[in-house]
Amino acid sequence: MASKTHILQIFSLVFIFLPLTNSIHFKFPAIFNFGDSNSDTGELVAAGIESLEPPHGQSYFQTPSGRYCDGRLIIDFLMDAMDLPFLNAYLDSIGTPSFRKGCNFAAAGSTIQPPTAESVSPFSFGNQVAQFVRFKARVLELLAKGKKFGKYLPTADYFQKGLYMFDIGQNDLAGAFYSKTFDQILALIPSALTEFETGIKTLYDQGARNFWIHNTGPLGCLAQNVAKFGTDPSSLDELGCVSKHNQAAKVFNLQLHALCKKLQGQYTDSNFTYVNIYTIKSNLIANYSKVGFEQPIMACCGYGGPPLNYDNRIGCGKTKVLNGTSVTAKACNDSSEYVNWDGIHYSEASNLYVSSQILTGKYSDPPFSDKMPFLLNLKF
Repeated sequence: MASKTHILQIFSLVFIFLPLTNSIHFKFPAIFNFGDSNSDTGELVAAGIESLEPPHGQSYFQTPSGRYCDGRLIIDFLMDAMDLPFLNAYLDSIGTPSFRKGCNFAAAGSTIQPPTAESVSPFSFGNQVAQFVRFKARVLELLAKGKKFGKYLPTADYFQKGLYMFDIGQNDLAGAFYSKTFDQILALIPSALTEFETGIKTLYDQGARNFWIHNTGPLGCLAQNVAKFGTDPSSLDELGCVSKHNQAAKVFNLQLHALCKKLQGQYTDSNFTYVNIYTIKSNLIANYSKVGFEQPIMACCGYGGPPLNYDNRIGCGKTKVLNGTSVTAKACNDSSEYVNWDGIHYSEASNLYVSSQILTGKYSDPPFSDKMPFLLNLKF
């Protein structure tokens, strides 16, 4: 197994040797991000809804950073690749946050559909879009008052020139499996995507023109779902993932892809890039040992030990009394050996791998392999 340092060097070389043709055309001045825990950089924690304890953040920030990870997320690596600072969460008001280069509205647990009483997060996609509308209005209001706020806020033209990123839908599917049949879940997808389309149209009306949309990953390969829905071996595929969850994700992704094509045809003055996260993550899980990982599904930080090291009664870093004994969900010795961090979210090492694959341009529609769009000033 390759050492952690060796793995990072390999992935960094992937970034370095990508062609830079026409890269200046993709030099976005700001990023506005919408999504769930896959790209939440502190929103749900800042809202006071949840708290994160060590070992979250241990691999990079050395302390919990509001991210459901041992370190950086995919969006952090993409920001680095574009030579932009990490995004501040919209609700994180402590420490004089700067929104000069954009803002992150993503919140863990969020869904595309409006939240219900059982939802982890009240910040559904529609609510995140509403937050953006208020954010933009407030920014323009403050900029009109003078220059003293300029170093903290995006300029007015950034709202049209910026890149709007999306990674949401996973929780709509995953949550539905607890109360609905497979056919009922599939029947919900069109209404979820109608809600997503409404949000995109609102952002377009607000001036957005550059859209970067991630599809959802292989939900059935998360230890949380394997533990709950994979107890019957016949429900698992050849990789040990829950088949129905992955089938639902594929159906969702097909319809999301079709929607992106529809929107591109409708808004000809805009750019829609659909990114196939599902294929990248599936390839990683199928070929984990070839790229230096040792565990494709088992959680690094959890409780219960092999084969999943996941117990839904206790989250990573938490201490609880289970069966009369006080236990703590602790981290493994080396998170870079694990694809999965806590049974639900990916480790920093796998996020780096996924980012390196995104930036080849091969997994996007339209592809950009021949004109790698990012100026790469690596900080990995």
